Amino acid sequence: MAEPLRIAYSPCPNDTFVFHAWAHGRVPGAEAPEVLFADIDVTNGLAERGELELLKVSYGALPWLLDEYALLPCGGALGRGCGPLVLTRPEDAAGDLTGKVVAVPSERSTAYLLFRLWAAKAVPGGLGRIVVLPFHEIMPAVRDGRVDAGLVIHEARFTYQQYGLVKLADMGEAWEAETGLPIPLGAIIAKRSLGAARLRELAAAIRASVTAAWADPDASREYVLAHAQEMDPAVADQHIALYVNEFSAELGEEGYAAVRGLLERAAAEGLVPAVAPEALAFP
Repeated sequence: MAEPLRIAYSPCPNDTFVFHAWAHGRVPGAEAPEVLFADIDVTNGLAERGELELLKVSYGALPWLLDEYALLPCGGALGRGCGPLVLTRPEDAAGDLTGKVVAVPSERSTAYLLFRLWAAKAVPGGLGRIVVLPFHEIMPAVRDGRVDAGLVIHEARFTYQQYGLVKLADMGEAWEAETGLPIPLGAIIAKRSLGAARLRELAAAIRASVTAAWADPDASREYVLAHAQEMDPAVADQHIALYVNEFSAELGEEGYAAVRGLLERAAAEGLVPAVAPEALAFP
């Protein structure tokens, strides 16, 4: 008997909402996969080591992954008004980040690339030290003065005021103002060695799972909240509404343009290796 497909995605509401139907055998003709829950920095590392067949990773990590993995055209997270935020304490909000210590969730992430692209213009004196922390530890670290500022993602958009923090800058606003494109955050990738036919089957299963989630959002609610790390249900709903959208069902021309735009700008700044346009094409 063949081993089940192994996949990894985060316990965040957008991922559990998107993958609920497939993970629970509710997509006709698609066997339920074996799921590993892990934060994005962990899944990026798993993909770099080639340890799983299908993963949710950061678009910012793609330049190191596309030799072995193909980008799937659905299931990921792109959008508008959903960019990472740079947070600081109120007493530091009037200053800039020149020479400051900034906590980030990963150095191979869209959030980090957007931050560095923004800082190249907004912090001409240069940043200080970058510290990588799990995303749920960043706001406490800023609040407690262990770092000067933090780059946050996910539901932190809705909860940072609870930590007494203020927004210094919105990376998504800067990106959208410059490019007019949506923000490419999380990508779904699968091993090229599975073959083109199997990759198309997987994309179809993910697309069907997204459609099922929209058709019956209550079906996934228990699953979403069970993995939402004690998140308030209202915040989980906001999270899903923000990150699950038309790009989750199909990247489309605009989605691919956003991904190319991010990687081309990052490569021009020397932040990532250059990616050939054909490397992003779906088989």
